[in-house]
Amino acid sequence: MSDGFLTASVEYFGVSPWEIEIVHELFSDRFRVEQTQLEESDPDFVSVLSLSIPLEFSEEFFKWFEYKRWDKVKFLLKEMKRRRGDDKALKVDIDFIGVPKIGFTLDVPERSWFDNALEKMDFVIELLPFHLNFENAPHGISKILYKFDVETRKWKMHTLYTKDKRFVLVNNSWKPVT
Repeated sequence: MSDGFLTASVEYFGVSPWEIEIVHELFSDRFRVEQTQLEESDPDFVSVLSLSIPLEFSEEFFKWFEYKRWDKVKFLLKEMKRRRGDDKALKVDIDFIGVPKIGFTLDVPERSWFDNALEKMDFVIELLPFHLNFENAPHGISKILYKFDVETRKWKMHTLYTKDKRFVLVNNSWKPVT
């Protein structure tokens, strides 16, 4: 890249031009932004927004990106949810590229839980070292996918990926999925 910017990816379906313009504006000061409008991403949702951030999920990222700018991203996502209402109206995927890759899928139907999950996403950084250091984890984890659990009000590891397998948590044990 001649401009020295890393490339962030934004894929979307059912998102207004105004909302995409704001996403682009928030990320374009820090990244080159590639946007892709999808035909239909997930038939269970009215709108889908996927962000791929080419940096590691860490405290350093939030300092560099600026907390104030991240708060604006969260505000926009909350506003998108408010405008669409409850039920399965909005699904947001946020992936951070690092070792391992860290992804968040936010698809809770109720707006208050959606907002709560966004506010708690930053706190996963503090728990990540503990999450990566557990006994029954498969070796060679390349990606961790978190989902927000409404019952416990926490982000929980949902799926682990290794080079050639996918694992889901079943009764506190990671089981391969075929």
